[in-house]
Amino acid sequence: MTMSPSIVVVALNLLLFLADAALATEPAHFLGVSYGTLGDDLPPPHVALELARSAGAAAVRFYDSNATLLAAASSSGLGFVPGVPNELIPSLSASRRAADAWVASTLLPFRRNPRLRYLFVGNEVLSDPTTKSRWSQLVPAMANLHRALRRHGLGRVKVSTTLGMDALVGQNVFPPSAGVFRPDIVDVAVRPLLAFLERTESYLFVDTYTYFTWTANHTVVPLPYALLEASKFRYHDPGTGLSYTNLLDHMLDAVVAAMCGAGHCGVKLALAETGWPNAGDLDQFGANVRNAATYNRNVARHLASGAGTPRRPGMMRMPAFVFALFNEDLKGGPGTERHWGLFYPNSSAVYEVDLSGRRTAASSYPPLPPATNDAPYPGKLWCMTKKLANGTAVREQVAAACKDEAALCDPVRPGGRCHLPDTVAAHASYVFSAHWNRFSKQYGGWCYFAGLAVETTIDPSHGSCRYPSVIPG
Repeated sequence: MTMSPSIVVVALNLLLFLADAALATEPAHFLGVSYGTLGDDLPPPHVALELARSAGAAAVRFYDSNATLLAAASSSGLGFVPGVPNELIPSLSASRRAADAWVASTLLPFRRNPRLRYLFVGNEVLSDPTTKSRWSQLVPAMANLHRALRRHGLGRVKVSTTLGMDALVGQNVFPPSAGVFRPDIVDVAVRPLLAFLERTESYLFVDTYTYFTWTANHTVVPLPYALLEASKFRYHDPGTGLSYTNLLDHMLDAVVAAMCGAGHCGVKLALAETGWPNAGDLDQFGANVRNAATYNRNVARHLASGAGTPRRPGMMRMPAFVFALFNEDLKGGPGTERHWGLFYPNSSAVYEVDLSGRRTAASSYPPLPPATNDAPYPGKLWCMTKKLANGTAVREQVAAACKDEAALCDPVRPGGRCHLPDTVAAHASYVFSAHWNRFSKQYGGWCYFAGLAVETTIDPSHGSCRYPSVIPG
């Protein structure tokens, strides 16, 4: 007997409904890994996804919607989270038709895959003051995509976005009860965002790095507290009377306090990114394999326990992602940016980890190398041009640095005290050191310059030419 097309459609829709209903009863908790692709010689997607599985990851998060990666993830057995690039937000905000077309072309092929459960619209959109116009466009874009997902039978997919801790005033988490959203974003974006998430029963996904909070407060915050290691240290919040045993709970509760202050205490919270760097530059203390392994192992156990935070017991039943799958050598910025991975690009593990949280004893892992840089470097540092760096590229970086503050470059101009030796490398090293000295503390500058510079402990000063230095910490 031949079934009519209408009956087939009804049957398929019923099967999808039943699948969604079954999934709705599954635990919300999983710990996945962020899969970035800014690296040379990364393994092909099917190998990368198998590495994620070997590390105990339950899902992978992408920063765009690359069709090849999504197709590979869809057949991997892992959950997967596509991302909408920030630059698409204006068009998706302005047009329901554009949102519908994006969902149809990008996600409709995965309509029957129950492991597609979340969609991130933008990445830390509210952290970029140079694109303020997108702040008010964020929630309309999310709403248009939410409608399009429902229209195409993907109503199970929860729409969210990611917020950095800089969404809080001064990134202040001391005490957690003092957390409050920045006034420049709270009305234009945060309250509409929280209202949308509450209405659609989605999560607010935050990027929560204890590493950065610890390095900025290392004189008062013990390292074990940041690494989620058992210790006698407790942080007492005078505003709530609650006590904290680790910095991750502490920071998450600061976001909870900010949400409550914005009038949306009931929004669910989740982790878009957390992790610890396994290496960094000389001025980036605490970035090493021992600490990275310790942190991610402890996070996996903590999340799997479902204990939650002091302010929200049980909150750990939530989706979360460790950053990142690979060390990505093409990322800009300080050295830590290229060293967050669980794996090297050659597929070897930086360290063993079980993101499922089932391995609870440190003794179940091989011994870790000792940490050698858990305190700030005690001396001075300079920023030098890398050997064999491309001369044209170096000149371009020098010109860009001189635009930031022309007087920095006066000593290397003809007649200046550092003009000799008159070489591209010598002039660039002086300018790089001067620029780093001038901007590192105030604006978070670093010794990078498109990967053409490297930190050194050797003072390059000579004669009357004194190179500016940086004192870390």
